[in-house]
Amino acid sequence: MSITVRQLHPLFVAEVSGIDLAQPLRAADRDALVAVIDRHAVVVFHDQTLSDDQQIAFAGHFGPIHASAQKARHRGIKHRLARDEIADISNLDGDSRVLEADNRRRLDWLANRLWHTDASFRAVPGALSMLYAHVVPAAGGDTEFADLRAAYDALPEATKKQLAGLVAEHSIWHSRGQLGVANYTPEEIASLPPVPQRVVRTHPGSGRKTLYLASHASHILGMPVADGRLLLLDLIEHATQPRFVHAHTWRQGDLVIWDNRCTMHRARPFDTTEVRDLRRVTTRDTASTLEQAA
Repeated sequence: MSITVRQLHPLFVAEVSGIDLAQPLRAADRDALVAVIDRHAVVVFHDQTLSDDQQIAFAGHFGPIHASAQKARHRGIKHRLARDEIADISNLDGDSRVLEADNRRRLDWLANRLWHTDASFRAVPGALSMLYAHVVPAAGGDTEFADLRAAYDALPEATKKQLAGLVAEHSIWHSRGQLGVANYTPEEIASLPPVPQRVVRTHPGSGRKTLYLASHASHILGMPVADGRLLLLDLIEHATQPRFVHAHTWRQGDLVIWDNRCTMHRARPFDTTEVRDLRRVTTRDTASTLEQAA
């Protein structure tokens, strides 16, 4: 099988064709895809037909899979998807009905519209996310991606020196709190305690320095909270300038892979009375960023 790669943005993002992801992945194709991911950070595949099991099997070629955190922070409700490896990125309840406006899971889900990096709130954070589109709305619901390697490269040298060695505390409850969503039980909150992560890290696949940012990042350790939050806001504003951002418009059958170690992303608005059914599998990084090269 011979894959074709087409770059979609001057800095990152590629479209790959010539491969059926539902079929067993040969070692040579797996290695080719890893090289494309390391170079482009966001990789788009069109016209795929994947069951949940096939999506999980494909993701497993790229590392251990994170169990979704959704069941940990939404206890006592009916979940739609059976496999713990799949995160339900939809506006549907456990009976596949569109969520009401005041539904607790919908309010939590709205935080996906903030710039973030998947699972940075876990001690061993996310590596690759693979999001597959089963049903998309007629309009809206794009996902935007930001290249944090290019954003780091564009920083003034004085800022790079300022950031060297800084560590931020990440918590999923911080990102939800920004939208005033706070109706979680003590047990749910205790299940996902805050964790430290580097602000700047070296991407292992490309060897490039990259910012590591997310709406989950609450403050900078060892710095007054207000100062740290302002610094993080400034960095996110810098990293999400239009020159660093690409918007993906979803089609049914799209699978998009992105590298959480060097990108941020956010969902964009759509008519939430329409069904949007996307499902994500995320692989685990090798260790906390504190244990990896700065």
